[in-house]
Amino acid sequence: MTFSSSLGLAGPELILAGGAMTLLVWGAFQPRAATLLMWAGVAVLLAAAVAAAYSPFGRVFSGGLVSDPASVFAKVAIYIASAICVPLGQRWFQRRGVHNFEFPVLVLLAALGMGMMASAGDLIALYMGVELHSLALYVLAAMHRDNAKASEAGLKYFVLGALSSGLLLYGASLIYGFAGSTRFDDIAIAVQSGAGTGVLFGLVFLICGLAFKVSAAPFHMWTPDVYEGAPTPVVAFFAAAPKLAAMVLFARALSEGFPGAIEQWRQVLVAIALISVAVGAFAGLAQRNLKRLWAYSSIANVGYAILGLASGDAQGIQAMLMFMVLYMVDVTGFFACLAALSRDGKDMETIEDMAGLFKERPGIALAMTAFSLSALGLPPFSGFWAKFYVFKAALGAGLAIPAVIGLVGSVVAAFYYLRLIKVMWFDTAVGRTDAPPIEAWLVAVTLALFTFPVVLIALKFLDPLAAAAAAAFGLA
Repeated sequence: MTFSSSLGLAGPELILAGGAMTLLVWGAFQPRAATLLMWAGVAVLLAAAVAAAYSPFGRVFSGGLVSDPASVFAKVAIYIASAICVPLGQRWFQRRGVHNFEFPVLVLLAALGMGMMASAGDLIALYMGVELHSLALYVLAAMHRDNAKASEAGLKYFVLGALSSGLLLYGASLIYGFAGSTRFDDIAIAVQSGAGTGVLFGLVFLICGLAFKVSAAPFHMWTPDVYEGAPTPVVAFFAAAPKLAAMVLFARALSEGFPGAIEQWRQVLVAIALISVAVGAFAGLAQRNLKRLWAYSSIANVGYAILGLASGDAQGIQAMLMFMVLYMVDVTGFFACLAALSRDGKDMETIEDMAGLFKERPGIALAMTAFSLSALGLPPFSGFWAKFYVFKAALGAGLAIPAVIGLVGSVVAAFYYLRLIKVMWFDTAVGRTDAPPIEAWLVAVTLALFTFPVVLIALKFLDPLAAAAAAAFGLA
């Protein structure tokens, strides 16, 4: 493949990289044009999504970058989710007197890293994508510089992220040393030829590093503190798109690099999935802060996604992709609701703050109810269909006991979702909430409509797209 055609296949990445550099220079000379830069960032992300949707398929840069139905599916979802979060975050900062132009630039750079993760064809591209998106997220977590909790969140995320990067690199070095290549297809050949336990030992470290990125237990220690301390719209961003990118990277690394070791890595994934569901369900019961509560909710939900991946077949990967896209809607919408709520200029973040919300702000209360019932998995909301796909795939792969344990965990977690709904609808209000900003209100209501009834139409399109994406990984 010629260099020009290689650049054409990397079109979405080039659009994001060029857009980020352009906005950075523009902002340096026109720092007060934050609103214009914000909409320019949205335009760049949407252009990258369109370029990804029409991207040709193939492998370029010695197999390091892959374009196939799986990467296209992930990139379009990632870029659209990122575009939604740009005005949500920029307006939130502006209302608090933080006038910076860096927010859309950092989102673009994070989206660039996530796109590389979805297209990674070897260990080097894998690490570059992970680090590029992680470095941007570290800064975003601490972006509210005058807030001590935000600074603490960014520091914790950075320190623990460095630890996970060490695990990731150590595992990659072991795999390279014993397999003799960084490319996934060459690693698969080495595993089939009996490369020895050294490769599998490296695989365990690789899985641990990636499990940290998706906040799966027992590598979840950063999640509650970072969610609580980081700015609310920033949490809406890195609770959704980065996890889809990491899960697609997870699936590509395991299915393309280690298809001959399914029985080995399946055991590890099932253990991580069940621990995540248990930690998320039971630890969430004690939480009063809604951001911490949804941090534990995300840990449990990542467990369901990993359970789908542990099925080790195309149906399991399809279930994982469907689950992650539908979960992205729930978590982005819920944090958009939190970003819209304040009382006397102070953010409303605890369960007690939501008392009587339905009487004051019925639209936001209905949206939060829809997201909570969807995350719970109540039919006919989108979360029900997400879990239906996962449990169906797990049962089809013979993972009946893990599926039952996952279902029990979902029932336990129902308590904290229903408690929030009860407080919003039936408790007495403790004050008057401020008028919600229009952009947060629009995002919340639009995504709430997606959870039901729009999802019933969207499933007809998402299902075949996810099936085609899963088939690209080559598992039966």
